[in-house]
Amino acid sequence: MGIKVGIIGCGSITKLRHAPEYKANPFVDEIVFYDRNPERAETLAAMFGGSVVHSVDELLEDPSIEVISDCSSNESHHIFSAKALLNGKHVLCEKPISLTLEHAQEIVDAQKQSGKKLMVDHNQRFTRAHQKAKEIIKSEELGKVLTFQTTFGHSGPEQWGVNKSNSTWFFQKERSGPGVAGDLGIHKVDLLHYLLDDEIEHVSAFQGALDKVNEHNEPIEVCDNIVCSLKTKKGRLGTASFSWTYYGEEDNSTIIYCQKGILKIYHSDQHQLEVITKDGERVQYHLENIQTNNNQTNSGVIDAFIDSILQDHPPLVTGNDALSALKVILGIIEAAETNTVVTIESVNL
Repeated sequence: MGIKVGIIGCGSITKLRHAPEYKANPFVDEIVFYDRNPERAETLAAMFGGSVVHSVDELLEDPSIEVISDCSSNESHHIFSAKALLNGKHVLCEKPISLTLEHAQEIVDAQKQSGKKLMVDHNQRFTRAHQKAKEIIKSEELGKVLTFQTTFGHSGPEQWGVNKSNSTWFFQKERSGPGVAGDLGIHKVDLLHYLLDDEIEHVSAFQGALDKVNEHNEPIEVCDNIVCSLKTKKGRLGTASFSWTYYGEEDNSTIIYCQKGILKIYHSDQHQLEVITKDGERVQYHLENIQTNNNQTNSGVIDAFIDSILQDHPPLVTGNDALSALKVILGIIEAAETNTVVTIESVNL
């Protein structure tokens, strides 16, 4: 018998990532969908050959369901993910793990109490270019990392959401929390922690709602752009910018500057990774195209999650990893709101 999976929330992330990747996984043989809007659940069940339940409790109380994907909106993760873990399910939670540290801690504590797997969908760790970059950095063939810059921007979540409108929950503070920083920035913070095997410790930032408006044509309640200066525990310095107003094309790039050369990641369509050494030598890698909102490819997240369950090893992104990234993002927002440098406390493992 294969694994039976329950999915909470049937928006775009389920339709484009979770459901097709579970469907394609050879060890999964059934998907059960739940959404507050039953029609959405029914549409996806028809599309992916699954079934529908009409309450979260039906999913969580079904002993035959071993795995839950929590694709609810950000403010509900701590309710559904914690409850699923305590009901004995392995949980893949969408990012950010939560909107507050207290709520994130509830999920991490539920995981410890249950002994089940918890993985958070920081999917940038899984791309081949990022994994290859980590290998090169770790080998120190370019010497030590000195500085870095990273950016993640696209034309905004209203292009991505189910209803393609400015009424998207991403623009509402009580549901979206840190705005673009929580939507896109958290991916890059987690990526920097992963690539550099380090943690961001000091941050300063500027933010603004520069262009986005809600359905009433008023400026949105959260930032659509934020620009940050970062310093890590090991003393590396860097900059990061996150935007919902990159209207020409997406930018998902990172540059790592080392003692003996530079690593450029997702700077060129042809070469997802480029190494430029101190003496001008260039090594170019053609690995794969990164996922964009318009180009959905298998992220590898679901396969890695199922594998961690079957092989009983820790997931590539743990609850503590996600908590670390959230701490930095909340620190960045605090820095922007107070015009101060904020120190991020380490997650106590």
